[in-house]
Amino acid sequence: MLLFSFSTDLLVCQLQWTDKTSRSHHSEASGVSADSLDDIILAGRITGHVLREVSQRIRPGARVVDICELAEHRLLDRGATGLAFPCNISIDDVAAHYTSPQHDSTLIPDSGLVKVDIGAHMNGYLADSALTIDLDGSHPNFISAAHSALQAAIAEMHPGVTVGHIGTVIEREIRRIGLTPVYQLAGHEMRRWTLHAGLSIPNISSAEQYEIKAGHVYAIEPFATDGTGAVAERRPTLIFSGTTFGRPDLPAAARDLLKTLHQRFRTLPFALRWVQQMGLPDVEANLRTLINAGAIRGYPVLVEASGGIVSQFEHTVLVTEDGPVVTTAV
Repeated sequence: MLLFSFSTDLLVCQLQWTDKTSRSHHSEASGVSADSLDDIILAGRITGHVLREVSQRIRPGARVVDICELAEHRLLDRGATGLAFPCNISIDDVAAHYTSPQHDSTLIPDSGLVKVDIGAHMNGYLADSALTIDLDGSHPNFISAAHSALQAAIAEMHPGVTVGHIGTVIEREIRRIGLTPVYQLAGHEMRRWTLHAGLSIPNISSAEQYEIKAGHVYAIEPFATDGTGAVAERRPTLIFSGTTFGRPDLPAAARDLLKTLHQRFRTLPFALRWVQQMGLPDVEANLRTLINAGAIRGYPVLVEASGGIVSQFEHTVLVTEDGPVVTTAV
């Protein structure tokens, strides 16, 4: 029933150092300090192992909230400093940003595609990875399209390559299998404490001339669909992040909540479910105050605009002078 492949044979350059000389070489090749490199690699390994583990729990009838909470707990159990963002479980036409609210009754269906997208951090250094599960084996082309596009894109992740070229490679692979890239979603650069930073990595051919750089970390995430490739927003919004943390103009209760959110999550996205579980008085009313004041922003659930189903695969890549290092490969 679990019909996916997450091998990255022939293009994974994992860091396996056994002495200070090797560790120093990798640090020099990436332009990242040895200590930061340790955190980048460990965050990726934790994320990759947990993603593989959690994917085995995707079964028809399973509660989505249980899977979300399992993934989040296992990332922390394996030693992550914290979560990069809430676990996303996106089914069929849902492309991104669905995480269970508290008491969610959503169940895994008998058939279709389920995307699992998780991330962890070590001291603010981030990892982000996703895969798609074909529940009944009826959508092998969706699995092949997104996965082969990911492999092809990673192979091109060298310093000096333009993001437009990466997008061309992704689109070519997806269309070769007869599907359409979701052009309104993109991969992204990641920096310490910042999930979406700097460059976007398009999933379609582009004239963008911004170049991939050594020492930078990128999340590459092709999405394939049988729809138009556009996305639309769907309520409710379930994921948020802080935009500012100094708002003396807000009511005291809202200021206190904003302070708590900053202390717990800093600049990283958090789930409505996590806020609901804090047990604070009037927490949802205060959350609405923060949203209306622009102190936090929401990430709406995104669905394929024409109702097409969507597949996704994703890895985190550290670019070095020697080539791409896939930190989330296991």
